Amino acid sequence: MTYAFRSAQELVALYRSGEARPSDVVEETLRRIDALNPTLNAFLTVTPEIARAQAARADAAYAEARRGGDPAALPLLLGVPVSVKDLHDVEGVRTTHGSRAFADNVAQASGIPWERLEAAGAVLLGKTNTPEFGLITVTDNDLGGPAGTPWSPERIAGGSSGGAAAAVAAGLGPLAHGSDGGGSIRVPAAYCGVVGIKPTQGRIPKAVPRDPGMPQLSSEGPLARTVRDAALMLQVMAGPDPRDPTSFQGPQPDYLAACERTGLGDLRIAWSLDLGFATVAYPVRANAERAVARLREAGAVVEEATPEILYPFDIFAPIALAGAAANHGALYDADPEMLTKYVRRTVEHGRAVDGAAVVRAYAELERFRALMRRFFADYDLLLTPTVAVPAYPHGQRLREIEGKPAIPFWGATPFTAPFNMTHQPGISVPTGFDPQGLPTALQIVARLGEDDTALRAAAAIEETMPWADAVPPLASDTAGEASA
Repeated sequence: MTYAFRSAQELVALYRSGEARPSDVVEETLRRIDALNPTLNAFLTVTPEIARAQAARADAAYAEARRGGDPAALPLLLGVPVSVKDLHDVEGVRTTHGSRAFADNVAQASGIPWERLEAAGAVLLGKTNTPEFGLITVTDNDLGGPAGTPWSPERIAGGSSGGAAAAVAAGLGPLAHGSDGGGSIRVPAAYCGVVGIKPTQGRIPKAVPRDPGMPQLSSEGPLARTVRDAALMLQVMAGPDPRDPTSFQGPQPDYLAACERTGLGDLRIAWSLDLGFATVAYPVRANAERAVARLREAGAVVEEATPEILYPFDIFAPIALAGAAANHGALYDADPEMLTKYVRRTVEHGRAVDGAAVVRAYAELERFRALMRRFFADYDLLLTPTVAVPAYPHGQRLREIEGKPAIPFWGATPFTAPFNMTHQPGISVPTGFDPQGLPTALQIVARLGEDDTALRAAAAIEETMPWADAVPPLASDTAGEASA
């Protein structure tokens, strides 16, 4: 028996029955990381000693429960391998933020998301690759090389949770933690052919005080191969925490139960190809339309409708740029050569943004949110492509799409940042492949706080066009696999 592409739920079932041990799964996964990470650059730090110790404790807990207890009463993720994005602290483990300036930084305490994952029994595989400080939508830095999609490693995995998405897609652990300030979970999920959830802002608490700017729009969230695995991970991480006064205080849905409600006839769903301003490559469009058609065939009411909103990037840019200058300006002043070129440019552009422009941007942000709320008064869900183009080669700058000029900086990823601005939940799910075998994806957006409604639609799409059995050729060999 091999474990690489087993879901987290399948692994837990095997552990409970005694058909597999966490230690066996962890050893196989570590061997796969050794074999594939030099090509994918998915991990910046691997933690084999921690993983083996945690797996051994899980072995013992399952064995004891089978002898005289109830294995189903054990923590939800006991013995399940998980990776953590290297912007997030894990006590005693290196946290680099993808930066040479933090190459030797060891976290003194864990962030709330990992606290909750660890309490649920997750086994730490290591810290996944991210662009420096998570500032761009490709995962490249001066520490670990560019992360590639396992479907074609010479092409980008996306960012800033590119290492996390590549790891899950390649069978280097079934679950990965990510974060999303402008698409940083959903974009790499799309490029790597996995599920990524940006929850309602504050649904998963974060440490405070937080940096200004883009982190105020950022959410922690899960990446997984299946919708139900992503829901399981969200179930563990979500819920308010008094240490984060901005954590979402609304009711906590049962995310796993939502995945069983795949009948969508009670929902009014909007479908927008372009949000009114984007250009989309034909294969992305064709596969998204196929997914929408499958929902209609399954009984969902889906209408073509686009919200009448302000142009989002003129609002997002001053806030994000000024925030980056505030956050990283001291490092720039101390030794700019320690920073990547894109961080230096971002700090310089951010310092050119005056305070009045930031205040105006926040005022426009409120108008943007009001217009989107008005749209969602009529619709329960909005469907869009997740990204405008499939993964493209490392180092390439996207200048046009289908013969039309691409939006500067946001051309490949025009659909995600608007919903960081509104704080709404968004899920990226696979929709198939382009003629070159590269994944495409659909984004599902729900009202603020209605993450469970988005999960219903994600699970319905997974039922009508399942994807979890698709394995990247690079990862489909037997490297690192073990028998049980």
